[in-house]
Amino acid sequence: MVKAPLIIAGLMIVALTMSVQSSFGSTRALDLTLYSDGSAHITAQIDVNPLNPDVTVELFGASIDNLVVVGENGFLLSSNIFDDKTTIDTFGSSSITVDYDIHDLVSKDGRIWTFSLDSPTDYSLVMPPNSIIVGMDALPSSMDFVGDQARLYLSAGLSEINYIFGTATTLIQVPTEPASNGVTPFVLIGVVGVTAIIGTTIIGIIIMIRQRQKRTSVVQESKSNSNEIETVFGLRPEMREDDKEIIKFISANGGKVLESDLRRRFLQPRTTMWRAVKRLERQGVIEISKKDMQNLITLKEDVVEEK
Repeated sequence: MVKAPLIIAGLMIVALTMSVQSSFGSTRALDLTLYSDGSAHITAQIDVNPLNPDVTVELFGASIDNLVVVGENGFLLSSNIFDDKTTIDTFGSSSITVDYDIHDLVSKDGRIWTFSLDSPTDYSLVMPPNSIIVGMDALPSSMDFVGDQARLYLSAGLSEINYIFGTATTLIQVPTEPASNGVTPFVLIGVVGVTAIIGTTIIGIIIMIRQRQKRTSVVQESKSNSNEIETVFGLRPEMREDDKEIIKFISANGGKVLESDLRRRFLQPRTTMWRAVKRLERQGVIEISKKDMQNLITLKEDVVEEK
């Protein structure tokens, strides 16, 4: 008779645990629009468990304005923001749309604006009007235009784009009268357009060359890292499979990542990821330190020799 209450209590604990683990939604579509003042608008379509009364969604920063959440039935859903997350009452929705403005994704140094985002999924990015891209660390998968604004389609992961404001025709002054050599303003504008196209092509070629060189070095390095990681796993047969995936991700990112990057990559709540990180620390595989008020996770260099 004593076992029955214990079994019931155990089932209740399991049910509560499953509810907590499934209370985080997965992003199905992500669209961003950059504005001239450095702010950005984000629209995220998120799949959620309709059986959960609420869902927690991680935002891309803490400086949030104009948060609006709509369920699949078109009704506005109530939400509460805390730090870089928001808790949303689902009211039985299996899909929700989250819209908000954010001020944490763009910085400015002189004339150069820099957009930076570590996205858990592929996304689209509409550049500000009259913006000219002068550098990026990853080529978009495709590109089109929304009116006169460029829209880039970028892959999941960390992306950084540098841009300035201006137009090709404002880079030099076009005379209103024909020059002494007979060249008309129309021809000069054409020259400017051709120059802009050539410049854009050169930038694209340089980026492609750098990307190819980076991929070659990454492949060579990854082969060496893969052998070391497999050795680490062989020395620790008790290591969980999900912990192995965390180690592989850290290794693929140069041996150092922020804990927040791990949470975004594996779509895990803060407490779940922290337990995994502490578990790996106890096994002597990683080290935890502070960087800009965040937890920096680093693979130990001597991890292979420790056992």
